[in-house]
Amino acid sequence: MGDLSKEINSKFANNKVKALLNIIYTANLISTRQNEFFKPFGISPQQYNILRILKGAKGPLKVQTIKERMLERSPNATRLMDKLCVKGYIERCASKEDRRVVKITITKAGLDFLETIPMHSHSELLKNLSEEEAEQLSDLLDKMR
Repeated sequence: MGDLSKEINSKFANNKVKALLNIIYTANLISTRQNEFFKPFGISPQQYNILRILKGAKGPLKVQTIKERMLERSPNATRLMDKLCVKGYIERCASKEDRRVVKITITKAGLDFLETIPMHSHSELLKNLSEEEAEQLSDLLDKMR
């Protein structure tokens, strides 16, 4: 198991400082691994998140709703969606009630594409944790926010 003190060759003023730096260090590690994982699929983790949001939706969603549901709030969400549109994974639909509103929906190609991405990729990052430890970690992170 890793020890942040040894990995970055540093000492910490107290455990709260160490915990915060450990969260930042781990978040960067996760981000790097996610980018590497999704690269062969030609999408970013944020684009994957958009597709998963749309897959779970009961119908088309407003762009703002998608932005609010994203795990990583992205100021360039519209650009990310543009790229998914070009690939044919999502499409824009004009609202029947208000022509100024554009809604986004996932296409059959987008659903099929999601099926090609193995879901076990995230379990590798948590392989050293038991279910109880994972629950405790999640609870602690919730408490922190």
